[in-house]
Amino acid sequence: MKLTSFISKELHKDLRKEYVKYAKVFPFSEMFHFKIPAKWYRRVIGSLELICGLAMAIVPKDTVKQVANIILVFLMIMAVYSHYMVNDKFERIAPALVFFFMLTGRMVIDFQLKRKAQDENISNGDVKTQKQD
Repeated sequence: MKLTSFISKELHKDLRKEYVKYAKVFPFSEMFHFKIPAKWYRRVIGSLELICGLAMAIVPKDTVKQVANIILVFLMIMAVYSHYMVNDKFERIAPALVFFFMLTGRMVIDFQLKRKAQDENISNGDVKTQKQD
């Protein structure tokens, strides 16, 4: 909906108005001394969300999923920051918070599964090493 009005014209129009405010509070604009156009800010964020979401859903490679997850977590942090800085109501902040916690939970679970598999490989390797001795 950030990219096109195909799904909902009203929501797309609302997002266009909101991103004018969000572009003004973009956290890196003061640091790098530039202003980002609201149109491009909305398009870049929407494109990144779409690409990362598709990567997490379709791409089988785990490293790609992790990178996409990290990018989306970063985008959700920026979304919460932007909503907070323009004094949006909690109803507008809540979806970004929910997605942030879901993505963070996914990262934690993935980390735990990898660590468990690594620990099992190490313990199996130790058993094989002891049998060979």
